[in-house]
Amino acid sequence: MSITAEQAFVQAEQAVTSLLEENRPHFNPVKLLVIGGSSSEIAGGTIGHNSTYELGEAVVKAALKVCGDAGTAVAFQCCEHLNRALIMERETAERFGYETVWVVPRIKAGGSLATAAWKHFRDPVAVLAVQADAGLDIGQTLIGMHLRRVAVPVRLGISRIGEAVVSAARTRPLLVGGDRARYVPESEEIL
Repeated sequence: MSITAEQAFVQAEQAVTSLLEENRPHFNPVKLLVIGGSSSEIAGGTIGHNSTYELGEAVVKAALKVCGDAGTAVAFQCCEHLNRALIMERETAERFGYETVWVVPRIKAGGSLATAAWKHFRDPVAVLAVQADAGLDIGQTLIGMHLRRVAVPVRLGISRIGEAVVSAARTRPLLVGGDRARYVPESEEIL
């Protein structure tokens, strides 16, 4: 299948919208979304071998539109050549207390999505790790290391962007306690 940038934009927009709208009880509010993606996989190739900037840029533009409308910050994961660092707005990194590192992604060292994110953010920076409230993985890029501790898979209405498999997760707080613990309030009584 050959996918156009316009089709990738529409599919990415659907995936991000679907993920942000998924709101089961006890999910953390999505203040930060992490997105990892392979333009090679979107195009039907093998991850890391058929990078297509236009497809990466389409995904980034769609995510920035949806996240901007929702008031959600977004970080884009680089490929393993940059140790899966993330590209985000400086203001977002400062608000969450993430330490910045210096690197400028390129298509073959960072990937198409990270390179496009660098271009489209107002004041881009790189950070080594985040603890996002939700994540979107396009093409099995392995974003799990950048999610909060308890990630719950979310089935979206869309399972692929182009030829790339799409996986998504939201996070929830840890359940703590033993037999006496309650997770749903039964009354105002504390005892």
